[in-house]
Amino acid sequence: MKPSPLRQLLAQRAAGTGVATPPEQAQARALIAAIDAGGIPLHPAKVNQIARDLGLEVSREAPVEATIARIRELLLRA
Repeated sequence: MKPSPLRQLLAQRAAGTGVATPPEQAQARALIAAIDAGGIPLHPAKVNQIARDLGLEVSREAPVEATIARIRELLLRA
């Protein structure tokens, strides 16, 4: 699911730069922020799709926790 133009502008503003964050990274950062705020991902397939959009290979049988950890690692390197 593609983020709305408003969300993209808000992400730019929050980052404090004129350069937009790629939508895949913005979606992944929003997922991690929601989890850190106490949320739990209700749709493992959505988490897997976010990971795939970032270029990670994810098995359908992979635990959601492992996929989230891999997304975190990738975002820390980016």
